[in-house]
Amino acid sequence: MVDEIADALDHLGGARAVVITGAGRAFCAGADMQTTGQDDSPGDTIYRRLSRHYSATLLKLSRLHVPVITAVNGPAVGMGCSLALCGDLVIASENAFFLQGFVNVGLAADGGASWLLPRLVGRSRAMEMMLLGERVSARQAVEWGMIYKCADAESFTDETRTLALRLANGPTLAIATVRRQVAAALESSFANALLAEAEGQRDAMVTWDAAEGRRAFIEKRQPLFEGR
Repeated sequence: MVDEIADALDHLGGARAVVITGAGRAFCAGADMQTTGQDDSPGDTIYRRLSRHYSATLLKLSRLHVPVITAVNGPAVGMGCSLALCGDLVIASENAFFLQGFVNVGLAADGGASWLLPRLVGRSRAMEMMLLGERVSARQAVEWGMIYKCADAESFTDETRTLALRLANGPTLAIATVRRQVAAALESSFANALLAEAEGQRDAMVTWDAAEGRRAFIEKRQPLFEGR
């Protein structure tokens, strides 16, 4: 999916705004825990996937010359949470929530979360999200300053379209300049954060707790982590 997003970003044509949203009930439910970590070298596999695919797509998204709206129509979990927060403007349905659930399955953060969250909500709330692995509702996300807006479920699609049209009809070059200015101020360590996350996820993937987290997820029970 991230490769398909990257390909779409390479073929925007004359588009003046980008909207990323989910199909169905969720924005993105995160990795498929049925298949994640099942090969012989799960740590190396996740490192390659993150560094060669996920990170490359997120960097490409951050370097676009048009504004990006993420329209969070439902749950945004794990890497999906990070992707949702990459938008210049994040609009969420009242039915949506954000979850950094990596710790719940014995894993570390990825998708740029360790870079994005402290900048959006400060260190304390970022650590709350990443260490406790609890849901943050769309309305709470607005209160925290994490996202732009929470919309009623009935008006969510219309409000997203109105916002996209407003940006698309705006001063394209000025908007692009603002985007570059903000990136210059904030992006100096983004690539390093992505690399560090890939390395951390590689190490976490081969722990006993990660294996237990996957088993518990598949068996629909609470994991019993042992810190190893």
